[in-house]
Amino acid sequence: MAKSQQNTASPSDERRIIVGLDIGTSKVCAIVAARDADGGGIHVLGIGHAPSDGLNRGVVVNIEKTVRSIQRAVEQAQQQSGVQIERISVGIAGDHIQSFPSRGVVTISNADRVVTQHDVNRLLDDSKRVAMPSDRCILHVIPQEYIIDGQDGIFDPVGMSGLRMEANVHIVTGLVTAAQNIYRCVERAGLVVDDIVLEPLASGYAVLDDEEKEVGVALIDIGGGTTDIAIFEDRTIRHTAVIGIAGRMVTDDIRRGLGIIGEQAERIKREYGCALESVILNDEVFVIPGIGGRKPMEISKGTLSQIIQPRMEEILEFVMIELKKSGYLRRLSAGVVLTGGGALLRGASELAQNVLGLPVKVGIPTGFGMSALAPEVESPIYATAVGLVIDAFRRIDDPAPALDISEEGHGEAHETEHERRSIVARMKKFFEEF
Repeated sequence: MAKSQQNTASPSDERRIIVGLDIGTSKVCAIVAARDADGGGIHVLGIGHAPSDGLNRGVVVNIEKTVRSIQRAVEQAQQQSGVQIERISVGIAGDHIQSFPSRGVVTISNADRVVTQHDVNRLLDDSKRVAMPSDRCILHVIPQEYIIDGQDGIFDPVGMSGLRMEANVHIVTGLVTAAQNIYRCVERAGLVVDDIVLEPLASGYAVLDDEEKEVGVALIDIGGGTTDIAIFEDRTIRHTAVIGIAGRMVTDDIRRGLGIIGEQAERIKREYGCALESVILNDEVFVIPGIGGRKPMEISKGTLSQIIQPRMEEILEFVMIELKKSGYLRRLSAGVVLTGGGALLRGASELAQNVLGLPVKVGIPTGFGMSALAPEVESPIYATAVGLVIDAFRRIDDPAPALDISEEGHGEAHETEHERRSIVARMKKFFEEF
């Protein structure tokens, strides 16, 4: 079963190798990681990243540009790791992502009335029988709790006795065409898609610990094109949302406000930008080269912050609306974990704490032990790519996970892990038809 998730290495290399590919609005990032055959810690072998200008708000808008970005990132990761990359696990985001609750019910079919994994899979399949537009597909079905003969609060029903089993689930959907375009780009780059995973779920695997997920926490991933939200409680994801406003709009505000090109705006945002003017201790002045022979401009950090702060406040206000809508705002005992490239902006965590009224910390991927490249990936910008790797290893260990089952026809015990990828199977069928 691990073979479908394995990339090519030397014949003597017994490690399982996984590649996570984060196709973002501002960058494409590939991370190659391995785990010893005995199930030891994860070791990062190579990192590749390339600028991305083929996406808008997390959705592919230019196939050729996206393919070239993927190829550059993968080639860099291959060179650094010495691994020939063939298969990847890829993330999906965009403001087309929607989620809603559903409920399923089945009777326990076997003679001794003991719940099996097959019964759980039938139940999750039943929960997917919802009316949905033809242009949308189910990405994830995430159980919230199981109920057996009226007894609720059950999180792992396998092995329990009962006659009737129900489940409250969280269903995540996306546009079929958006998933198809991601699949098409990866295939044209010469790679095989092993799985397509919702990006805030992946980021959660990388930066949240079990204690935070148990007591209640909101993950806010501010990327280039989208801001992703995932709320966890009782170690289960309870709410997901994607907002189509993020770091690139901050850069555009700087570009328009100062009358400079986008590349300059991105550079000064990273070097001098601050999301909260009050945290600036030294309001120094920096110089921006003039355009077309014009004189250079002198701008202070405070002036730049006055451009950045309103947009960041707007992003966080949209986040606040989603937290209220979820019904979990008052149950986030662990507060908020801020990650993604937007978390690197100075003052971002302080501003988030002011707007949301919750404790905020910056989420950094950790837990790579003695990996030589651990310091390189311990940054919020790598949260999604690292999470894709962790999720892939988790699926290898648990081929029939109780908390994250994808769409259709994948509950049979004889099916391989790769065959169980519903969204991937749907993409394959699409290409066979056209």
